[in-house]
Amino acid sequence: MRRSKKVILTCAPTGSIHTPSMSPYLPITAEQIAQSAIEAAEAGATVLHLHARNEADGSPSPKAADFERFLPRIKQSTDAVINISTGGSAMMSLDDRLEGAKTFKPEVCSLNMGPLIFDFSAAGKRVENWQHPWEKEYVEGSRGRIMYNDNVYIERIMTEVGQAFGTRFEFECYDIGHLYNLAHFADKGLVKAPFFIQGVFGVQGGLGADPGNLAYMVSVADKLFGEDYMFSAFAAGRMQMPFGTLSVINGGHARVGLEDSLFIGRGELAKSNAEQVRKLRVVIENLGYEVATPAEAREMLGLKGGDNVGF
Repeated sequence: MRRSKKVILTCAPTGSIHTPSMSPYLPITAEQIAQSAIEAAEAGATVLHLHARNEADGSPSPKAADFERFLPRIKQSTDAVINISTGGSAMMSLDDRLEGAKTFKPEVCSLNMGPLIFDFSAAGKRVENWQHPWEKEYVEGSRGRIMYNDNVYIERIMTEVGQAFGTRFEFECYDIGHLYNLAHFADKGLVKAPFFIQGVFGVQGGLGADPGNLAYMVSVADKLFGEDYMFSAFAAGRMQMPFGTLSVINGGHARVGLEDSLFIGRGELAKSNAEQVRKLRVVIENLGYEVATPAEAREMLGLKGGDNVGF
């Protein structure tokens, strides 16, 4: 692993898992997503990992038109690296999921390195009243859905987005096998170092949020990639802050955001993404590290630069 005293701090403001009924602070409209992302960048977020929402009911949207409502404003207001999800939601086709990336040609896209049972139905147990008809079925139905990326899909994303536009990837690895899949595509020459690996923990269906799992993932990645990768980690739910801290202590990077956890402390909803960014930034700095600037992250990750995107 390439270890650094400069920590790339990613913020994922909204995602596609949590729904409007789960928190009044979850950004839903384009105005809310833009404002929340800008505030997170001002608080210190280096990278903004972005999903879009349907303006009418807050449901996840892959549509370029919905991304276009907030992407230009974020770019005009901050120098943060913009990362567009290609994961979308399990309800979307691959072509749907690639619409935003192909339209806007960002510096970075997320890329799930394999299929995954992604069961977030437990999040619905806290909801007493659903605001929109789609929410309950969407959440409870996650028990019977797979977040799907097979090797054909992965290769398409690498060629149709990465090679076509010079976009680099945040390789989201929910299990050890996903690391081996990345190594397979690296051997084929479809992606090149340095690899930015995002270890994901605590999702029902993936690796549990156990510190031993993080250590094991790093050890396997070291064996496969040596010094040719940077490691970041986050955990869904209550282990968000501990895992961000643990990743930094181990020489890696970290991610926060309301996509991954709606809370700032035990039983206390986070009022903004910036609140989570500030909390982890204090920890990072108290540990003797610094949060990387967007310019530093671009150099570390070998990005094409914010002037070479399609928005």
